[in-house]
Amino acid sequence: MVGATLKFGPPWPSAVAVVSSKALIFSANNAGSVVTANRPHIPGRIEAVSNWPAPTTTTPVNATVEVPGSKSLTNRALVLAALAGAHHGGTRASTIDGALRSRDTDLMIDALRALGVRISGAGTELSVEGAVAPVADTRIDCGLAGTVLRFLPAIAAQGGETVIFDGDEQARARPIAPLLDALRGLGVDIEGDGLPFRVRGHGAVSGGEVHIDASASSQFVSGLLLSGAGFTDGLTVVHTGDSVPSAPHISMTVSMLRSAGVSVDDSVANRWRVEPGTVAARDWVIEPDLSNSVPFLAAAAVTAGTVRINRWPAASIQPAGDILDLLARVNVTASQHDSFLEARGAAQFGGIDIDLHDIGELAPAVAALATLAAPGSVSTLRGIAHLRGHETDRLAALRTEITSLGGDCTETEDGLRITAVPMHGGVWRSYADHRMATAGAIIGLRVPGVEVEDIATTAKTLPDFPGMWAAMLGPM
Repeated sequence: MVGATLKFGPPWPSAVAVVSSKALIFSANNAGSVVTANRPHIPGRIEAVSNWPAPTTTTPVNATVEVPGSKSLTNRALVLAALAGAHHGGTRASTIDGALRSRDTDLMIDALRALGVRISGAGTELSVEGAVAPVADTRIDCGLAGTVLRFLPAIAAQGGETVIFDGDEQARARPIAPLLDALRGLGVDIEGDGLPFRVRGHGAVSGGEVHIDASASSQFVSGLLLSGAGFTDGLTVVHTGDSVPSAPHISMTVSMLRSAGVSVDDSVANRWRVEPGTVAARDWVIEPDLSNSVPFLAAAAVTAGTVRINRWPAASIQPAGDILDLLARVNVTASQHDSFLEARGAAQFGGIDIDLHDIGELAPAVAALATLAAPGSVSTLRGIAHLRGHETDRLAALRTEITSLGGDCTETEDGLRITAVPMHGGVWRSYADHRMATAGAIIGLRVPGVEVEDIATTAKTLPDFPGMWAAMLGPM
């Protein structure tokens, strides 16, 4: 099978590879497997598939992984490129190099096109131009993409027509009312407090100061800031609740706004001021999605193996430092090289006591690691009460699925407590949540007989996870 080329594409497979001339590349050599992701167009909705038998290994992994572009960076770049087109009268194009092509990013592309923005290009190279100019009763499918749900209402408000937002059934339970109330406070005409809802655009938004409790999602703040420069008086956002979860994502938004020439003052805690002005068209280069690298890095930890992530940035506005800290906590030695990060796992690691408030998206992977720590080790995951409002109630889901495999997991007020005990195989439900699915794959590396329900849901942010995972493990 050395040098073979495997293809995984829609409809997403449960466990079967098809020989093809492109897509996932697997080669076995002294450096281990080389894993790359195909980036096909992902349809707007994912169909459920049969359970995926998670591969188990008794030997250390040795692989180099090419992680596709960051979803967070891609969707912010798409929004800023669309706004730049509007500010330049639709005559100036922005380009995006290395864009992620997954369900979430394709939903964003389709939504911006529905709003009148012209997006061209194949695969990961995109060109964006044209002003936001929706037709009457434009419909936006948010799917399960929080960025579409929370970034685009403020943009739709600057058009001249009614825009209808809806999404997957699970998305209707995701928090959005605080953002809609904030937009109403800025004079935006909105009907509804959750999906589906209507935004009636009147061509301009006056802006000003708005107070919002963003303790449920940092995307509330980012969704306002991204559009603030286009408001007549600019925008001041004041967070009124407890600490904002995933605050580094707000810092990412601020950094990208500044890169597009927008003046943002974030010198006062929980207060952001965006001056009115022009969003500059520019060329965006998207880094690999560091959050999506974590399941592969976790494989190094649980198999005492070696995983290299290609194109790991020397400096990043993604939470690279937090990921390196996590690796150290599970006894993984990480070394930065010119073009990659190398992670080497040890024979064993102990319990993990960690505050994940800023990096809650990693909680399912960390919980999976905790179940595979040294027997009897106790791990405490804190600061993640907000995960109860994510794609699913992730805390309840993790507790339920870990205990269903014989694990020991209890919920706390703001997180989970996990004791590492022997586990057995069984069905690991994904709840249409991509990070739940990859957590099941991590556990399956060491626990035989784990079957992940609906592995296709990983296409939300990682278009070829099943193939990449199989290639990481090599011939079996």
